[in-house]
Amino acid sequence: MTKDIQRSEADVVLIGAGIMSATLGLLLKELQPDLKIEIFERLDIAAAESSDAWNNAGTGHAAFCELNYTPELADGTIDTSKAEKIVESFEVSRQFWAYLVENGILQHPESFIKHVPHMSFVWGEKDVKYLKKRFDALQKFHLFKEMEYTEDCNLIKEWAPLLMEERKSTKKVAATSMKYGTDVNFGALTRSIFKYLEQLEGVTLHFNHEVKGLKKKDDNQWRVKVKDVATGHKKRIKTKFVFIGAGGGSILLLEKANIPEGEGFGGFPVSGQWLKCNNPEVIEKHRVKVYGKAAVGAPPMSVPHIDTRIIDGKKALLFGPYAGFSTKFLKKGSYFDLAKSIQLDNIKPMVSAGINNIPLTKYLIEQVFQSSDDRMKALRDYVPSAKAEDWTLETAGQRVQVIKKDKNGKGKLEFGTEVVNATDGSLAVLLGASPGASTAVSIMLDLLHRCFPTQMDSPEWQHKIKEMIPSFGQSLNANPELADAIRFKTGTILKLREDL
Repeated sequence: MTKDIQRSEADVVLIGAGIMSATLGLLLKELQPDLKIEIFERLDIAAAESSDAWNNAGTGHAAFCELNYTPELADGTIDTSKAEKIVESFEVSRQFWAYLVENGILQHPESFIKHVPHMSFVWGEKDVKYLKKRFDALQKFHLFKEMEYTEDCNLIKEWAPLLMEERKSTKKVAATSMKYGTDVNFGALTRSIFKYLEQLEGVTLHFNHEVKGLKKKDDNQWRVKVKDVATGHKKRIKTKFVFIGAGGGSILLLEKANIPEGEGFGGFPVSGQWLKCNNPEVIEKHRVKVYGKAAVGAPPMSVPHIDTRIIDGKKALLFGPYAGFSTKFLKKGSYFDLAKSIQLDNIKPMVSAGINNIPLTKYLIEQVFQSSDDRMKALRDYVPSAKAEDWTLETAGQRVQVIKKDKNGKGKLEFGTEVVNATDGSLAVLLGASPGASTAVSIMLDLLHRCFPTQMDSPEWQHKIKEMIPSFGQSLNANPELADAIRFKTGTILKLREDL
């Protein structure tokens, strides 16, 4: 009955209480404090899906150690373009977080960001040769200048003792190290931002509220249908702008919005698991993040890493992730998510993407049927001394890789994040996965360019953005002195220099 429907208006509606909505909401309130913003989250807490510490790889992705960001091309050269973009984007995030801390918006930076060195580690002639070529290629860029390369087993043991302990292989090994690396707890960061936003006039955060529909009306404004899952009460919100940042659930909401720009998009869900160390002595021996090379056919989110994490103030050690397949689009989603996402406009792209990614399908099937012994064997490639009783299996997050139409109307699988927006800028949605969280600020600035172009060009917004992000509009790789000054300042504010 319509009399039971609560109606309201807002300037901005944010769907999903993860790092993306938190970042966008805070940017908008800093740029235009009088905005009225309503945020809707289907769960009872912020950052419980992709942004949660146990669900997110948490590296503070800066392309220092992630080898999938620097693929080797057919001619033997290393493509560094993605690594260049990601390292610049992470520096933008660090500047924004430092601004928030410096201005008292966020307290206790050590609660969400810590200094943890980043390493890459490989073995065998082929991969050692690749890692050396990668190192040489990255040395052309100032933001990677502090990277070290070695094939010395003793030095690798000094950097990461667990890698070399009881290693009997005669295979050649190599590693790179970036002492400048970080560990980021995006769950803690997200909740801190929302805690601040809730205190601001004009911001309302609704938990246990699920968006059931989106429709553009003749007045060019959106009507957002929302249900309070705890009480059953319904809401209708009229708004000028909608952002969908619902992790794996974003594809289903994009389909509800029914914008032409969203035609042909589909999603391929990939689940994950970690091996979590429960032996404090082993945990204490490892103080770095070490990434290796992915198996043939593996999705980028499955690049193996032995990963020091700081979660809720305690040091943890994880290995994985082990990939799997689930038809859910969210960890707390429905097994019918994949089926519900299939529509007439995306059947062809999804089928052709599946045909073109047979190795991925084979890999996921193999992962699903892995035994405990199989998982331990994979771990011992990195930690030869690992004992089964020291490790337990934990469920990680759920990712949905983007499937989109190519020029021929067929589908291709995209590994990364993608913003889809209505031409008039009234709606935007973020799809995809890694390295999203680490580059959230850059992604949201790009979104503002697309959806708020007039305001972004205004002197007021330009001045404020440069206050928040001093390097805005400049390349740090092209400005070494500026890069060094900003790294020193942000490292000091975020308390990262204390143990460098």
